[in-house]
Amino acid sequence: MILDDLVAATKKNMARRQEQVSLADLKAQIEQAADQRPALVLNQKLAQAPITVISEIKQASPSKGQIVPREAFDYRQIARDYTQAKVDMISVLTEEEYFKGSLDILKAVVATTDVPVLRKDFTIDPYMIYEAKAAGASAILLIVAILSDQQLTDYLALAQELGLSAIVEAHDQDEIQRAVQAGAEIIGVNNRNLKDFTVDFGNTQRLRENIPADIAVISESGIQSRSDVLQLEQAGINGILVGETFMRAPDKVAEINRLRGFSHDQD
Repeated sequence: MILDDLVAATKKNMARRQEQVSLADLKAQIEQAADQRPALVLNQKLAQAPITVISEIKQASPSKGQIVPREAFDYRQIARDYTQAKVDMISVLTEEEYFKGSLDILKAVVATTDVPVLRKDFTIDPYMIYEAKAAGASAILLIVAILSDQQLTDYLALAQELGLSAIVEAHDQDEIQRAVQAGAEIIGVNNRNLKDFTVDFGNTQRLRENIPADIAVISESGIQSRSDVLQLEQAGINGILVGETFMRAPDKVAEINRLRGFSHDQD
């Protein structure tokens, strides 16, 4: 199962990083850093209209392989393009083995833009939450499928303590219930099944009906057109996270405007 492989790779790479930078060192970095970005910024944005746009930076994925040629993966320029398009948040993949990401890329993006940044990774340990904060992230991802109920509760509390927004990712009704019980304020509904990587765009709309109205919902994966976004808006979705569609677009600003409805192309 690919999800098991991703978690195993995450554990291995995290152990390597822990040998280089201790938890005490991370906490010291956080203490010393001037926190210039507002706490829990995503929570505030999602409560407003229009639909919040989170644009992703990634060069590869387990399902699609190399999305952008390595030599063409200019993540700083992509961050500048996203900033020009006035996206609400930039998501940066930091998983190293399958997505070819890194914390160094996240740090470079944070240094390039004043847009809040989400660290998107397979968070399996509090160490990774401290890493995200020390690297300048404003938000983290917590995936229900790889965490126990106790971990979900504890990690949400730690994120709150550090001033980080937390997107709790779920794929089915059982995971939605677990996210709600853990105290999630933001639920990301993944339209991609992380066990077999199939995509069902209707997943978000179906599950939205079972999520309390006071919990913000972000739709992830499979969003390609303005009509997709309109469907999600009509279903009461608060935000979208878009990766591959933007990464493959030659003109990222134009593509973001198209999905937002700022052009005549309504698909």
